[in-house]
Amino acid sequence: MREYDRNNCAFCRLMRSLAFTGVGMGIGSGTAYLLGASQENIYMSGIVVSAIIVFGMLDKKYKK
Repeated sequence: MREYDRNNCAFCRLMRSLAFTGVGMGIGSGTAYLLGASQENIYMSGIVVSAIIVFGMLDKKYKK
């Protein structure tokens, strides 16, 4: 048996947040690109959507 909690180790949390950040960046940037936004707005929408996903999932997980 492992001596550490597999879902709460620092490396697992880092990799999970990087994955959600990448997904959010792809969704936000792709949507803005398809709508014809400027490059600055594409980056900004990607950052905003990834932050919403990461902090929304984090908040939902710890409410239980």
